Amino acid sequence: MEQVDWLWPGGKRIAVVFNVALEAWSDGKAPGISPMGNPLPAVPGIVDSMAISWAAYGAKRGIYRLLESFARHEVRASVMINAILAERSPEAVRAVGDGGHEVVSHSYAMNVMPVMMTVEEERLNIERCTDLLAHASRSRVRGWISPRGTPSLNTARLLAEADYLWYGDVFDDDLPYIQSFGESRIVALPLSTDVNDMPSMKYGNPPRAMLETFEEHLDRITKRERGPVIVDATVHAHIFGRPHGAHYYERIMEIAANTPEIWVATRAQIASYVLTLK
Repeated sequence: MEQVDWLWPGGKRIAVVFNVALEAWSDGKAPGISPMGNPLPAVPGIVDSMAISWAAYGAKRGIYRLLESFARHEVRASVMINAILAERSPEAVRAVGDGGHEVVSHSYAMNVMPVMMTVEEERLNIERCTDLLAHASRSRVRGWISPRGTPSLNTARLLAEADYLWYGDVFDDDLPYIQSFGESRIVALPLSTDVNDMPSMKYGNPPRAMLETFEEHLDRITKRERGPVIVDATVHAHIFGRPHGAHYYERIMEIAANTPEIWVATRAQIASYVLTLK
């Protein structure tokens, strides 16, 4: 296994990234999961209206609660946003940008996946998402994570050619690495799933479990890792943007912001720093 001989800025061993997924589906499309344990039968013309309403909470209420928590602790997050929300809920996208957070493209909608597109369709989707999110947030968009982290064989190259700094559709390493495509290059920045609100949704884990997992990570790293290490703390605005989940997510923010060995960074900051090392 390749060893690295560098640390994060200030000689810190641990980088903590707060990732928020602000998600939406195309008109008439519903999330594949919801609080209901009994999915509707797969019958044409039947739409899971409960799942659609549940997911809409993110842009209507959840993202604002999370932004307030970040502001209290002066933490900047990387917020992955489906570009359809720049049309449906531009005020929510604007609030993310105005809060100083990194706006990350998450394709046009959760059901619009690069792996299902031709090269030209994907190129146009990247352009469309970039323009919509940049306009609504009044910020530059240079990071990308595909819905469910599923790129096509062309995604990395197309993003590099579109001058993206990084993308997160890789899961084969602990640390970022650089991919080159002719004169273009892009940072492949893995998204870890250890500290994530999805187990609460899928398996009924109590929200406190995410905080406990984060604390266990810090204890393990402090005792066993020389660094550098990235800890992704990831939530969905429609899941942990609700009061109880947001409470425990804010506890993670508080710990990270007050731990001297932690560099709280956005994914763009990490990617930019990695490029200075090469």
